Amino acid sequence: MSTNIVVPELGESVVEARVAKWLKKEGDAVSAGDALVELETEKIDLEVSADRAGVLGAIKHTEGADVKVGEVLAVLEAASASAPDAARKEKPAVAASAEKPAKAAPAADVKASPTARNVAREQGVPLESIAPAAGSRVMKGDVLRAKPTPTTPAAPAAPKSPVSPLPPGSRGEQRVRMSKRRATIARRLVEAQHNAAMLTTFNEVDMTAVMDLRARRKEAFQKQHGVGLGIASFFVRAAVGALKAFPQINAEIQGDEIVLKQYYDIGMAVGVEGGLVVPVIRDADQKSFADIELGIRDFAKRAQDGTLTLEDLKGGTFTITNGGVFGSLMSTPILNPPQVGILGLHKISDRAVAQNGQVVIRPMMYLALSYDHRIVDGREAVQFLVRIKDYIEDPALMVIT
Repeated sequence: MSTNIVVPELGESVVEARVAKWLKKEGDAVSAGDALVELETEKIDLEVSADRAGVLGAIKHTEGADVKVGEVLAVLEAASASAPDAARKEKPAVAASAEKPAKAAPAADVKASPTARNVAREQGVPLESIAPAAGSRVMKGDVLRAKPTPTTPAAPAAPKSPVSPLPPGSRGEQRVRMSKRRATIARRLVEAQHNAAMLTTFNEVDMTAVMDLRARRKEAFQKQHGVGLGIASFFVRAAVGALKAFPQINAEIQGDEIVLKQYYDIGMAVGVEGGLVVPVIRDADQKSFADIELGIRDFAKRAQDGTLTLEDLKGGTFTITNGGVFGSLMSTPILNPPQVGILGLHKISDRAVAQNGQVVIRPMMYLALSYDHRIVDGREAVQFLVRIKDYIEDPALMVIT
């Protein structure tokens, strides 16, 4: 009996994917759980696995093809009686070692994602030797962290570029197809500018109080919570406080109605190879500074490892983006629809400012709030940004208000 391998549900608003790489060839015998094909979506990359053992039959869509949810990718045929049985082939090895005390579960018994198993095979890392960083399932990031490092230090890898190098003096051109993520980013950014009355207001904030607080508390915070006290958690807490004071910025437009959200899911934009992703800190108003810092660190790590899930990226009521980590002094962030507000953070620079009639040097940061003028007036936007400034310049307000 044959079974169709189809494009699975891809999550909220994601209806299309691209076939990135076939991991099995037509005629290959597969076991239940084997990864068959990698799909690239606008948000994350994922693998489609076999739900039973068999032989991979006809592949319906080759690498590079765009496919929609529910489309048939390939056909999985029933295995013939003479087909190799991986389980039977492994039994003698297990029996031969039965006399020895088991130190770890066999790789087949280890709970691991298909991607983790594939990477472990490629890198030669035994799955049974890997302890998952979170939960009970080994993920791709766990495998990458467990990969042995060479004894001889390697030279730093050059940044990847889609453009092939050319001889000096050449005037060549090269066409590179956009990834699904980059194409979606391009489309959504244009839509945001076309479909919203977007404006940006600016302010500047003195970071002295936050930096002094971090300097005093960083060691104790690290010892107590196992994570450093960063800048981002202060802005997440400040944003939640400001959103409570100005609820129309924590809203969206649906038809001729304004939906005011009474929960605070804060998206944190993360730049990774291939484009921007925005994982979401759920119920940020109910989280401590430590919870927020741990969440941000986890998102950053999994964004680089490629192990973010669709659930991590779904929704969000307001977004924070930090161009300052790349050296940006000022920018105008673009809305992340259907949200109506996004806060841009920038580089902290020592600048001369007037204070109590004197010129002093202070660590200053420019803030930018882009907002949808259809439901947010300029007065509310300016006051919102001033509220952020007040919280950051006097962090005690985040506790007593």
